[in-house]
Amino acid sequence: MLATFVARGRAEVGRAPRQRDPADQLRFIRRTMEGAGTFTAVSGAGQIIVGGLGLLAATMAAQTSTSGRWLAVWLGTAVLAVTVSGWTMARKAARLQLPLWSGPTRRFAISFCPSLVAGAILTVFLFPTEVADRLPGIWLLVYGAGVTAGGAASLRLVPVMGACFMGIGAAALAAPAAWGDGFMAFGFGVLHILFGIRIARRYGG
Repeated sequence: MLATFVARGRAEVGRAPRQRDPADQLRFIRRTMEGAGTFTAVSGAGQIIVGGLGLLAATMAAQTSTSGRWLAVWLGTAVLAVTVSGWTMARKAARLQLPLWSGPTRRFAISFCPSLVAGAILTVFLFPTEVADRLPGIWLLVYGAGVTAGGAASLRLVPVMGACFMGIGAAALAAPAAWGDGFMAFGFGVLHILFGIRIARRYGG
């Protein structure tokens, strides 16, 4: 009987650490799925609104009389567009019960933001120079690069949209500078609206 008692004790001791394993494994699986998941909170409705803002900004910018006012129109629109995008993504994530600040979201932000920072730095240094009229092509190009990089952790349509922006940006740099606002209207306006409609239909808003 003593041998039986000792054997049972050893079995209980050996089983105790394993009793914590299921919870540990669940946490590990959850972290793994979160890290390997897809950022699906991109809002198609938000992209449509941003596209409308882009068309409005292009119209207003084309009618400005000074380069300073032209820059103010586009920078103000950019701030408003970022606000709208963030708000609509938060609403979509809440509606679909998705974690907004998850692993995929962080990867998207880490991949997307450096291009925006690069665009801001280029704007600061190039706007006072004679090549300031090439900023539309540069903005479209760096924005497209950021969307393409961030899209690796997002919906399939997102990197495609980024590649389209890069193509439009390259075309804007090759075209006459006077066409800049037209390219901006097509990229930040029409392209956002078209992809926004597709995202809204295929990915729940």
